[in-house]
Amino acid sequence: MLPPSRRTPRRVAGVLAVAFAVLGPAGGLPGLGAGPADARSRTELRAKLTKESRKLAPHSGSYVVDLTSGRELFARRADRRLSPASNEKLFTTSTALLRFGADGTFSTGARIGSGVAVDDKGVLRGDLYLVGGGDPSLNDVALKALAQQIVDRTGLRRITGGIVGDESIFDARRGSFDSGFGPDDDLGGQLGGLTWGHGRATPGGPATVAAARLQFFLAQLKVNVTKAARTGLLTSAPGGPGATLGTAVSPPMATLAAITNQPSDNFYAETLLKDLGAREGTAGTTAAGTAVVRSTLADEGVAPAPTIVDGSGLSRTDRTTPRQIVTLLRAMQRSPVAKVFGASLAVPGRVGTLAGRMRGTAADGRCQAKTGTLHRVSALSGYCRTVTNHLVAFSFLENDMDARSAKAVEDRMVPAIVSYRP
Repeated sequence: MLPPSRRTPRRVAGVLAVAFAVLGPAGGLPGLGAGPADARSRTELRAKLTKESRKLAPHSGSYVVDLTSGRELFARRADRRLSPASNEKLFTTSTALLRFGADGTFSTGARIGSGVAVDDKGVLRGDLYLVGGGDPSLNDVALKALAQQIVDRTGLRRITGGIVGDESIFDARRGSFDSGFGPDDDLGGQLGGLTWGHGRATPGGPATVAAARLQFFLAQLKVNVTKAARTGLLTSAPGGPGATLGTAVSPPMATLAAITNQPSDNFYAETLLKDLGAREGTAGTTAAGTAVVRSTLADEGVAPAPTIVDGSGLSRTDRTTPRQIVTLLRAMQRSPVAKVFGASLAVPGRVGTLAGRMRGTAADGRCQAKTGTLHRVSALSGYCRTVTNHLVAFSFLENDMDARSAKAVEDRMVPAIVSYRP
């Protein structure tokens, strides 16, 4: 049953255990049988998709291409600009993988000011700065390990100052475009350059919460911290930035993309967008991140440019076409990160937001796709491996109709694609 929200539902925070399904270079998804006995010719597939697409609202569009042969299989309003809902995350995660690489990571550093040091008695006379690197996944496991790393390296026993959270890699806006950049429940937490526990925040902001959490783990190691955790800037430390006492490194981008796409995590998507702005653009802002995404899509042949105002698809101002999404899917399949991009997507009957859909159909385990849901908006785009081992890319976008009804049609169209036989 669809949630009563007008936007995508809040997702479970910090999911790091991801089941990957990778498109094999010479076959279907791993663990599959021989495939369905029935098969459809191109003419029969077009007839089936035409029949089903007529049940969709006028504000809908479909596009299906056989990537193996390069042949267009079906198009209906393929150039209509529509709200993609969470299919927007395809733009964000593909850009992050292309720009940062599958092995790219984000680092959170424990640093001190210049001229400050831990003395031979284990005393740090000053503040310890926890400097955020835009890691959306920072959690207790990482901070506990960071605290142990600091103590092991320095013999730290007491801090005369406090733990200061530095989130300056990003701006201080806590939400995305759709909420006017204010706090937004649909993100499941507040955005920031230094966040812990999926953006948990107090009136002091998420960086203060992260700093307090590091202080907690230092206390467990018998390190006394004199002052309460707070937010501040390392550049304001006496003498400016100094040594790094420890570093917490995020999971690789391949994992972060999967955490974003499979459960459709809005917080991760918006954080990755700001990461793109901070590292590949002009600033750690939503606007700078969207500029990087648009530039990357243009490089990959997606033109004209979609309208992109956020990383998650929460805003209805986002607009794209089925053809633009399939163009991206084709480009990603040819890229060095093709496998990890495919593996980041949900799998019908198996993984993510599609785990409960299309079970027992021809699409079960044979496709990888991204869902999208807003009030009266549904979307589904991705790849299918057909019964003859052709790789097909598809995009179905539906606006101004009941999302549940639209998904029922999607769940008949996708299995039909799998049964395509050239």
